[in-house]
Amino acid sequence: MAGRRSRAALRLCATVVLLDVAFCKGFVEDLDESFKENRKDDIWLVDFYAPWCGHCKKLEPIWNEVGQEMRSIGSPVKVGKMDATSYSSIASEFGVRGYPTIKLLKGDLAYNYRGPRTKDDIIEFAHRVSGALIRPLPSQQMFEHVRKRHRVFFVYIGGESPLKEKFADAAAELIVYTYFFSAAEDVVPEYVTLKEMPAVLVFKDETYFIYDEYEDGDLSAWINRERFQNYLTVDGFLLYELGDTGKLVAIAVIDEKNTSVEHTRLKSIIQEVARDYRDRFHRDFQFGHMDGNDYINTLLMDELAIPTVVVLNTSNQQYFLLDRQIKDTEDMVQFISSILDGTVEAQGGDSIWQRLKRIVFDAKSTIVLLWNQPVASCCGTSL
Repeated sequence: MAGRRSRAALRLCATVVLLDVAFCKGFVEDLDESFKENRKDDIWLVDFYAPWCGHCKKLEPIWNEVGQEMRSIGSPVKVGKMDATSYSSIASEFGVRGYPTIKLLKGDLAYNYRGPRTKDDIIEFAHRVSGALIRPLPSQQMFEHVRKRHRVFFVYIGGESPLKEKFADAAAELIVYTYFFSAAEDVVPEYVTLKEMPAVLVFKDETYFIYDEYEDGDLSAWINRERFQNYLTVDGFLLYELGDTGKLVAIAVIDEKNTSVEHTRLKSIIQEVARDYRDRFHRDFQFGHMDGNDYINTLLMDELAIPTVVVLNTSNQQYFLLDRQIKDTEDMVQFISSILDGTVEAQGGDSIWQRLKRIVFDAKSTIVLLWNQPVASCCGTSL
């Protein structure tokens, strides 16, 4: 009797799960060749996928949740998916070159999503890009609301000017990454000191920084450099994104599960340098920590003992390893300064020798991976 009740309960749970999946799928439209003509009056968030793609299958339940939530909050953005292998000509027109590719289509513009494939991050992207490129901040209350909600955002302060035109151009290019606002001078908090108007500011790390054309160069390039917080928890995806900033990335490589003094000390030292020496290093360095050394080992083709610090130049694949014992913040500052003045020798790079080394390393890694896999018989059981 108890067994029958258990089986009935399991069947009920399975039915609920299937209904839930079907319910979520109902908010994602399957798109075909008619989409090209029918989409023009709407804003669309589209997943271009391939049926055989493992990453696409992993994204599917997340995508269904995105569709459900966008519908439930009354978003004007429609959510769809297209089999890019069946409708390859349409996918090609939208610049799809890999799977899955997520794009927000708004009029004649197509914005690529390059963030983490989580429901919240994708929805945040859709909200940001589907709205106005530059959003007005009409009051101090609205300014404070934005400051509490966004870790990094950019504000233009002033009237019409060539700088505002450059700000609009930068927003059109970089809206996929960050938020852009405009405000009158009396909306800005009293703690903000402006030497001249108009001005562009970035608010982050519980403070603000003003764009200086003579020191910072091109406005779009400055915004691209400043769109990250100064200290980050770094993973492989974020490290790739940081490569666009042109900055060196100083990372404490630690084991976050290890609570020993050495692991926590190195992380704290990097955090202190990022906070207390920002004015000295922010144009050249991004700071953070990474949990575990597996990704770094693959990147450097080396076996790094942790905890340690590595400084990466993601533009040319060079890196710098500690040449001294790090006891305190001053030791770290000296190490970073020696990288800037060229007294620490860079390793790695993209020379022919390094490329050959990469080929050998990748081949060896593949062989080790295959060797460690269980051998399967024709019946699917391991020998």
